[in-house]
Amino acid sequence: MEASKKKILLVEDDTALAAVYRSRLELEGFEINEVHNGEEALSAALSLRPDLILLDAMMPKISGFDVLDILRNTPETTNMRVIMLTALSQPKDKERAEQLGVDDYLVKSQVVIGDVVARVKFHLGIDTTAPVVPGDSND
Repeated sequence: MEASKKKILLVEDDTALAAVYRSRLELEGFEINEVHNGEEALSAALSLRPDLILLDAMMPKISGFDVLDILRNTPETTNMRVIMLTALSQPKDKERAEQLGVDDYLVKSQVVIGDVVARVKFHLGIDTTAPVVPGDSND
């Protein structure tokens, strides 16, 4: 089994917060590319083809919602996994993200970084409950 690092695109305009997420995810063995606005996010998604995007909603220039909308309507990025990580806790914001096709919606004030890591691993198919034994199947 190939042990290549999973690539995560971290899109967060708060550089201090981005640094915290980045260092934790790197500790977990992920390759992190960090950008700080929606325009950079879109070009990085196309050029880097990350396995997952951690996307802030409220950013300068292009909001996370618009980034998500564009990603879902671009053939090369339509199937990229996107977790929105946002300060917006209103149900209408979550509904909007879900209508746009987000894979997960996490409210910053309601999660700790360990929760974020767990959701990232879940969406990347990295089982966090048990070690994966190659060739072992439970059918």
